[in-house]
Amino acid sequence: MDSTRPDLRLFVLHHAGGSHMLYRHWPAALPQTWDVTLLDAPGHGLLLDLPQISDAGLLADFLLRGIEPGPDVPYALFGHSMGALVAYEMTRRAPALGLRPPVWVGVSARTAPQPAGPGQRYHELPDAELRTRLEELDGTPHGIFDDPGLWALYAPVIRADLRLVENWRPDPGAGPLPVPLSAYAGGGDHTASPRRMAGWAEHTEDFLGLRVFDGGHFYFQDDPAPLLRQIERDATAALETARATARETTHVKPTAQPVS
Repeated sequence: MDSTRPDLRLFVLHHAGGSHMLYRHWPAALPQTWDVTLLDAPGHGLLLDLPQISDAGLLADFLLRGIEPGPDVPYALFGHSMGALVAYEMTRRAPALGLRPPVWVGVSARTAPQPAGPGQRYHELPDAELRTRLEELDGTPHGIFDDPGLWALYAPVIRADLRLVENWRPDPGAGPLPVPLSAYAGGGDHTASPRRMAGWAEHTEDFLGLRVFDGGHFYFQDDPAPLLRQIERDATAALETARATARETTHVKPTAQPVS
């Protein structure tokens, strides 16, 4: 990208046990006028040497401080699975850090926030059962399962991420996000089914809709083009709405005050 100011900064947040690598082709496939940044959580990808953060709120704060969205260029967040949970927390916590909220949030393959319950404890499963679970999701390179050395390195990472997801509880006092939000699901995803993904409508003041694609939990892995086209449409619509609102606010004349 040249020095021209981008229309939008889009930050992409990866899934549990993953990194930016699954999304490495996305920047070239999205509008050239966007600045697309693929984020890594500590202990993943380019931040492999940093200790993992096993609390969703602390991870959200870490990432927000890292991106430091400025006042001149609007930004948006897209998160897949664990990344969707973190995108939600980033949006909710941004004002407390003195940051403006994003103009749009996309959440993929992560069920809507729900009251605390027993839930699944996949991070506590024995190795054999955890491998079976990950193979069913089909998002982990099979070479990791076949190589004991790689599995020994990977298992603590995925367990820590799953612990983050499974221990997270929504703030009971949190209201709907004051930003447009789109939800994305794989029609065959049994972990975050379209029915459960539809619950995101209750957690935003402006729900742009649930988009369902063919496939399972990693429905975009083989061909991300349909998802990326929809992301472009949704984020562009939200950006145009934000610009129109800003223009209206700028042109509103102050009401005359009565003389006392």
